[in-house]
Amino acid sequence: MQNGEAMSPQDSKAGAEAVEEQKAQNQSQNQGCAEPTAPPLPPPSPPPPGPPEYPRPRLIFHTQLAHGSPTGRIHGFTNVKELYAKIAEVFNISPSEILFCTLNSHKVDMQKLLGGQIGLEDFIFAHVRGETKEVEVTKTEDALGLTITDNGAGYAFIKRIKEGSTIDQLKTVCVGDHIEAINDQSIVGCRHYEVAKMLKEQPRGIPFTLRLVGPKKAFDMIGMRTRAPKSNEGKMVNGRETLRLRSKGAATVQEVQNEFEEQATKKVDDLLESYMGIRDLELATTIVEAGKDKKNPDDFAEALDSVLGDFAFPDVFLFDVWGAIGDVKNGRI
Repeated sequence: MQNGEAMSPQDSKAGAEAVEEQKAQNQSQNQGCAEPTAPPLPPPSPPPPGPPEYPRPRLIFHTQLAHGSPTGRIHGFTNVKELYAKIAEVFNISPSEILFCTLNSHKVDMQKLLGGQIGLEDFIFAHVRGETKEVEVTKTEDALGLTITDNGAGYAFIKRIKEGSTIDQLKTVCVGDHIEAINDQSIVGCRHYEVAKMLKEQPRGIPFTLRLVGPKKAFDMIGMRTRAPKSNEGKMVNGRETLRLRSKGAATVQEVQNEFEEQATKKVDDLLESYMGIRDLELATTIVEAGKDKKNPDDFAEALDSVLGDFAFPDVFLFDVWGAIGDVKNGRI
């Protein structure tokens, strides 16, 4: 076939068959031979070794009964109820005998009240049930002048008495007294805000009865009528670690609050007393933690409802708390 001549159909078919035959020969020659591949990459180098991990030592705390006892050692608790059980085991008493605990003082000192945090070097004093007394009270104004807290294990007690108030006139009622019953109705197991609400709802001019249980006192404490100071409540020394007790989940070791957290917690605790008649530094701390990183009050309210929905805080309280946290954050307080 010369250049320029058209290829006939027979020639095209013959050419195609030749190409196919050549492909078959090539495949036959390469059969069983794998195509060459790149060598595998070497495994990544291990990260440089860090400092060796040592198990955290078991946290052991020392404790005594506030009215006097030998020193005991306790460990392995994650919340207040477990703490009371450990103390009770050491001293061979029932956990229900313990009204509350103070840190580093055997006195009924509300500045030293154990809340949700314990310094790793703190000494725990347990105040147990003492004298039971019944007091008749008649409200002459809407507020009795009581601030209520609770021990986290079912006992509400008096944390503050307002000077000049109805309760202040009753010298047998003291800070630290556990409120066991109102008009013979037991309130054991009620939270502080529930007890405060019951007291607030007592009508004016109609007597009602409080059954109180005071903490057992040593001889040098008999006759003392303790009133909680109004400032620096629950303040802890900076630069120490604390054991944070939680109602749910394991206890954690963490640094004490920074200046913002401490100031904000104090303001929220003041608002709790103003709106609800209670003081609770652990509750105030939880509220601050829920709000410190939120961008607006709606997000704050949603976060608070997810962790403290049982409290059903009124909207006006939430807005005041949001404002207080913002004031502290922006240096206006």
